[in-house]
Amino acid sequence: MRVVITGGPSSEPIDKVRVITNRSTGELAIALADCFGRAGHQVTLFLGQGAIFRQTGAVAFERNEDLDALLESVERPATVDLVLHAAALSDFGVERVSEEGACTTASKITSAARSLELRLVPKPKLIGKLRRLFPSAFIVGWKLEFDGDRADTIAEAKKQIRENHTDACIVNGPAFGTGFGFCQIEGLTHSVATGQALAEFLLQFAESLWEADFGER
Repeated sequence: MRVVITGGPSSEPIDKVRVITNRSTGELAIALADCFGRAGHQVTLFLGQGAIFRQTGAVAFERNEDLDALLESVERPATVDLVLHAAALSDFGVERVSEEGACTTASKITSAARSLELRLVPKPKLIGKLRRLFPSAFIVGWKLEFDGDRADTIAEAKKQIRENHTDACIVNGPAFGTGFGFCQIEGLTHSVATGQALAEFLLQFAESLWEADFGER
């Protein structure tokens, strides 16, 4: 299989030195890449440069736009079989920075500033482009939820699938509970306790789809 995996955090610059980012470590994306790679599949891993966990051969990105360009540049995208979109991308970008009430474009905002205000604006969701980019792939998104309960999280996963024309969504976080859930449009279809177990399940699941596809050909 040709497999494209995204992982780790993106970041948004405040100035040339400081960024806004998130707590994603890249560990799960690397576990996925290792699992599929050991099974003999062709893996392309795009990993946020702020990820704590690293892998030789991974292609680094910083902003959402960088990952967008990398995905657009994937060769022969119609032959990609599986996309695992686990990257924790920025939901908001920095539109304006104000220092003590006045807009600033300083390359490095002085640490003597008594106050800073950031105006954040929503960024387009990259997941919405994946079906156009990879028309033949089985596409899996991710949902980390803190508020609500398991039913709410599964509903959000189904909404993501429906709105973005993806095939499945991995859910986790305090709202879901322990471990990870694999959701398709009909709802939760499988649960696992650990990231490694998730990687092994996704490998088995994808290989069964791939083998069935070749059988039909």
